Amino acid sequence: MALTAAGTRERLLTAAQELIEEGGYGAASVIAIAERAGVAAGTLYRHFASKEQLFVEVFRSVCAREERAMRAAAASLPASASAVQRLETELASFAERALRNPRLAWALIAEPVDPLVDAERLAYRERYAGVVAEGLRAAIAAGELPEQNVELTAAALVGGCGEALVGPLSPLAASGPDAAEIVEALRTFVRRAVGAGAG
Repeated sequence: MALTAAGTRERLLTAAQELIEEGGYGAASVIAIAERAGVAAGTLYRHFASKEQLFVEVFRSVCAREERAMRAAAASLPASASAVQRLETELASFAERALRNPRLAWALIAEPVDPLVDAERLAYRERYAGVVAEGLRAAIAAGELPEQNVELTAAALVGGCGEALVGPLSPLAASGPDAAEIVEALRTFVRRAVGAGAG
C-alpha cells in the first residue's frame, strides 16, 4: 500500500523525533530517519529542503505541544488559585515534563545544533516568555505582584528555568537532586524572582 505524501511526511517527522529522543540530533542521520520511517533516504528531500528543516519542524511540533501543556497545567488549577500560583505552575509544568523526557528536553534546550534549529529555539523561548508574561500581567492586575517590566521578567524566568535544567538534563550529568527537588527549587525561584516572596 502506497503512502500518501502527508503520511510519508508524518512518518519522517515521527521517526526523527523518536531518534532525537533516543540519542539527540547526532543519532538522527538521514539514513537512520529513513530506515525508521520505512522509506528510501532520498525520500526525506522530497518532503523537506534539508535534514535541518526536518529538525525545525520536529522542534516546532514538540515546542507547540509544550506550550499547550504549560497553559493546560495552569488552567487545571481550581478557580480559587491565585495568578501567582498559575504562573508558578506553568513553569513547574515545563520543568516536570522536561525531567520526564530528559534526552528530548536536552536536545530542545541545550544541545548544539545547526543555526536554522538554533533560530527556532530562540523563537520558542520568546513564545514561552509570552506565556509567562500573560501570567505576570494577570498577577500584577490582581494586586498579587508589584509593578515590573513584564517582558524582561518573563524572559529572565524562562532563561533562568531553562539554564537551571541544563545540568540535570545533560546526558553527561552525574547524579544530582531528584526531579521533585529541582521542581520545588524552581517554584521557589519563580515566586521570589517575581516579588511574591518564598510562599
